[in-house]
Amino acid sequence: MIIVDFKQQTELPPIEGDKHFGVEIWEKLLAFSRLIEAEGELRGLVGPREMSKLWSRHILNSTAITDFIPKNAELVDVGSGAGFPGLITAIVRPDLRVNLVDSLGRRTDWLSLVVSELGLSNVSVFNQRSEDLFGTITADVVTARAVAALKKLIPWTMPLLRSGGQLVALKGGRAEQEIEDADKILRKYDAQWVDVHDIDVWGSDEGTRVLVVQKK
Repeated sequence: MIIVDFKQQTELPPIEGDKHFGVEIWEKLLAFSRLIEAEGELRGLVGPREMSKLWSRHILNSTAITDFIPKNAELVDVGSGAGFPGLITAIVRPDLRVNLVDSLGRRTDWLSLVVSELGLSNVSVFNQRSEDLFGTITADVVTARAVAALKKLIPWTMPLLRSGGQLVALKGGRAEQEIEDADKILRKYDAQWVDVHDIDVWGSDEGTRVLVVQKK
């Protein structure tokens, strides 16, 4: 059960996170939460109302994709923003090589700060648009959260994937409609199949949905 500190309006972490994630990973997630609590609103990364859902809606929600990513994969997270889900994925899955991509300097400054503070040796940060990296980075997995509808997201992400790679995106209740709307663009960018998974998120009462696009 998650406890909310109503005095500070900041959601507290769930109990026994160290048992679920392991002590080292949990300590880094806690350190990240302290950094974003101190800096997130000041840097324009999260709104004040979002702090009351920091763990359930953001940190823990981001962990929903980790089981969909192969071991030792090269990953690109587009529109990384405050670090959801790419930075959280890098913390939870230290075996991955994670490239965080965002076009806004204030966001990549923040991401670089967190990478340095937490000593994340498996992360690189790019202050660029995803389109600028076509031909430079080829990934096994591309991730995204709250970046754009699927029909817009596909042209920004599929060229970054090697053959057989996957786009893994956190989506909401309109996922099926987004797939229908993106039918032509999915075909154009060599999508082999698309699936949607309903995920129960550990430590949170809020489930989420993970959309996976397989590239031919």
